[in-house]
Amino acid sequence: MKVSEYQLVVVGAGPGGYVAAIRAAQLGFRVAIVEKAEFGGVCLNWGCIPTKTLLRSAEVLRTAQQGAAYGVLLDSPPRFDLETAVKRSRTVASQLNQGVRGLLKKNNVTSLCGHARLLGSGKLEVECGEERTLITAEHIILATGARPRMLPSLDLDDERVWTAREAMTPKSIPKTLAVIGAGAIGVEFASFFATLGSEVTLLESADRILPHEDDEISAKVKDLLCSQGLDVRSGINLQQAVPNTSGIEIHFDQAGKTCQVNAERVIVAVGIVGNVEDLGLENTRAQVEKGHLLVDQWSRTDEPGLYAIGDVAGPPWLAHKASHEGVACVERIAGLPDARALDPGAVPSCIYSHPQVASVGLTEAQARAQGFMVTVGRFLFSGNGKALSLGDTDGMIKTVFDESSGELLGAHMVGPDVTELIATYATARSLETTESELMHTIFPHPTLSEGLHESVLVAFDRTLHI
Repeated sequence: MKVSEYQLVVVGAGPGGYVAAIRAAQLGFRVAIVEKAEFGGVCLNWGCIPTKTLLRSAEVLRTAQQGAAYGVLLDSPPRFDLETAVKRSRTVASQLNQGVRGLLKKNNVTSLCGHARLLGSGKLEVECGEERTLITAEHIILATGARPRMLPSLDLDDERVWTAREAMTPKSIPKTLAVIGAGAIGVEFASFFATLGSEVTLLESADRILPHEDDEISAKVKDLLCSQGLDVRSGINLQQAVPNTSGIEIHFDQAGKTCQVNAERVIVAVGIVGNVEDLGLENTRAQVEKGHLLVDQWSRTDEPGLYAIGDVAGPPWLAHKASHEGVACVERIAGLPDARALDPGAVPSCIYSHPQVASVGLTEAQARAQGFMVTVGRFLFSGNGKALSLGDTDGMIKTVFDESSGELLGAHMVGPDVTELIATYATARSLETTESELMHTIFPHPTLSEGLHESVLVAFDRTLHI
């Protein structure tokens, strides 16, 4: 058996793992990274990047369909070429996959392909086919990611039941589609296929869709999705899914009534579970709870020298959270005096549906529950000149402040390009900006970003444009 020694080894080359490996190498560690599947992880290859590429294709289609309103007359109705759109999304993912490999090589990180198992005491075995390598390392970071959570009533062996992976590479557009789970992934796919012409039913067991977002934003998104023709149901209790000749019958209870939806295809988007199996965790003191590794603020498990970052370490299940955890973990290991643990409340959330949704910090309800006396600002995009020129005025920006200190507690928005706008408020929270600094910031005109300014002004009774 081949034996190798490193100072730090990362298991998993997703957005948390490869960033942690690169940062460790920059700090002078001798680093290796182990990946058994695809470099870049699920996010790059089968998640964030390809889904956003497909959603961009849907956006172009929607714009083309509305061309006449902008003075762009098409000789015939625009058609959607599914094969080309899927191929483009795979090409983008492949390009970035190669980019990750290049970044690791550039930073002198040794890349190993295979499955890693912990042996305890800073040792792990990497299996690649018939070859096995014993690796020793003072520090081991687990970044093994997660996989879709499944429902016992739905059989994944049935080609009519899709996870996100199958939904990204469809051979045809289903005439009818049921999406079970109305979190970020479910809403994005529901929006995508509805734009392509599918008759979509969106089902959520919580009392509202996007249950982790501010309740006003959730309600606004539901209204806008319904106006686009989607059938949105919340507060449902799934009973069973019965295959038939045309698809699948989904039976559920809603408000005490038995309901049924027939769909050609079903997308299951009910959350994820961490990849903690077959890692050799039984040879360590690390603890697993509800499918995720337990860690402290610096990503340390109960096993000395063993860390976990990203999806396998629990929510929020976001690529940028994983990357920042990886950097914080490595900088703490290196003893950097300015190492800063990740603040979960500072992690922005972005949903790339139509309309887009973005948020950071506390919702209004959370702020009140924590005892804050809050003041809230709301600004509708219908009052924004740039939104009017874009022809996309549905949506709003909502800001939540501590009434006494002016601290920005949270920001929540729905509408055009809000996934780009949220970074301003994320920066403001990181800098501990108050309402005074935001009100005195000069926002360019005409831009959607002016709505950020107006929402702050509204919160403190200084509104100018409503």
